[in-house]
Amino acid sequence: MAEHKEPVNEQAVANAYASMRSELNQIYSKITELEMEVSEHSLVINAIQPLDPTRRCYRMIGGVLVERTIKEVLPAVQRNKDGLEEVIARLNEALEKKKKEIAEFEAKYKIRIKKPDSEVKDESGKKEGSAQGVLVGPASSAGSSE
Repeated sequence: MAEHKEPVNEQAVANAYASMRSELNQIYSKITELEMEVSEHSLVINAIQPLDPTRRCYRMIGGVLVERTIKEVLPAVQRNKDGLEEVIARLNEALEKKKKEIAEFEAKYKIRIKKPDSEVKDESGKKEGSAQGVLVGPASSAGSSE
């Protein structure tokens, strides 16, 4: 699509490349987000499937909690899950297409990514105190303080 417009200089090539990488990252993050939603839908389906179909359940629709039966909710949740999986499949196709486009762009303009090792080492040193936990005493000692 963008091939009809040739970049004029190095800065234009760099900007076009950065834009393409940004689009790739957006696709990755959207796929991850939708995969988490599919996972949540699966949890709900697995939780309500074995229950009595006439049992009441609640579903959030557009910010409003509505009361329904499992018989009404289960097919809707399944349809939503199937729709999300379809969107994920399309996004994966778009992702592969974008990866190919970026690879062709890199080959055409001889782009190489340099990953400095010094930045990785600096960041690991800064986060040395962030993995501290909280100590909690045994549950039986809480009741004995009366």
